[in-house]
Amino acid sequence: MNYQNILFEIKNHTALVTVNRPDKLNALNGRTIDELEDVFHSIKNNPEVFIVVLTGSGEKAFVAGADIAELNKLDVISAKEFSEKGNRVFRAIETLDKPVIAAVNGFALGGGCELALACHIRIASENAKFGQPEVNLGIIPGYGGTQRLARVINSARALEMILTGDMIGAEEAIRIGLVNKVYPQAELLNKTLEMAEKIASKGHQAIRFALKAVKATDNISLNEGLAYEASLFALVCGTEDFKEGTAAFLEKRKPQFKHR
Repeated sequence: MNYQNILFEIKNHTALVTVNRPDKLNALNGRTIDELEDVFHSIKNNPEVFIVVLTGSGEKAFVAGADIAELNKLDVISAKEFSEKGNRVFRAIETLDKPVIAAVNGFALGGGCELALACHIRIASENAKFGQPEVNLGIIPGYGGTQRLARVINSARALEMILTGDMIGAEEAIRIGLVNKVYPQAELLNKTLEMAEKIASKGHQAIRFALKAVKATDNISLNEGLAYEASLFALVCGTEDFKEGTAAFLEKRKPQFKHR
């Protein structure tokens, strides 16, 4: 696909995906959703990519929401298709077996907050603002906000944000566990890429299995989760990376992972 609304590059096993509609505060229109679906499909199938950083273009917004002009044209049938498509794309991001870090560089509202929630780790700039203001438009979140926000923070705080439509700043977001770290705007992308580089340097198989195990907690009981973890632990102990990592520790040297 010829991308018009996103930028995409790969460096040192890290894919950098940038929503690039700065004149529209990187709002998600249909074309952008299609491009995100395509690029994450290519990332999934690219063995050279170990981790993804997702951000927005410019200094004002990560993604400021959906394209309101497109929303205004929806009816009952097209609205369901609109929501199901966005949920399919965001679910593909959430279930990717490679870590996805959101570098939230400004407004993350509506669909933008939902996009950040679909990522595995969220790092914010000091000027970041998060919100689900859909009620101000007479609608509700349609890209997973009612489901993921309650899981990431808690249902009472999620309901407060969704029912009032109020925004919260980066410091409040880190206090309630919505984001992992906060940095000055000028440092955000470099700090996020530093974290990505650190993760990419580990054994890729271990990262993949750890991601699967943690994400499984959304859907299974503790006992089921412990059994699943044991199964994944056994599988990862059969990898070359396990042998190399433990040998390197015993030999007091840095491991040379081959990611298999």
